[in-house]
Amino acid sequence: MTTKYEQISSSLFIKNRKKFVEKMKPNSLAIFNSNDIYPVSSDSTMPFAQHRDIFYLSGVDQEESILLIFPDAYNEEHREILFLRETNEHIAVWEGEKLTKEKATEVSGV
Repeated sequence: MTTKYEQISSSLFIKNRKKFVEKMKPNSLAIFNSNDIYPVSSDSTMPFAQHRDIFYLSGVDQEESILLIFPDAYNEEHREILFLRETNEHIAVWEGEKLTKEKATEVSGV
């Protein structure tokens, strides 16, 4: 998958999330949505620009992505969850490559 940036170490995003979590109130939940793709006509869209907050916390630069942070979740696997649009070969041909679950984990550390 080609990206706009030289790959940044996931340790930076892990550190950014830790700093954010330290400022959260007990039993609180944070949800970060990526920006939408805005249409300019019936068959074209404006270039995608990721929301700065989700990029700062996860390094994910992809539309239809959601980062959920719940540091007090009982199950440790539920403390940081990254939701991504499912991808396949058809989507890759028509919209470009998207992050797989494995690549998103490598990029974000989530």
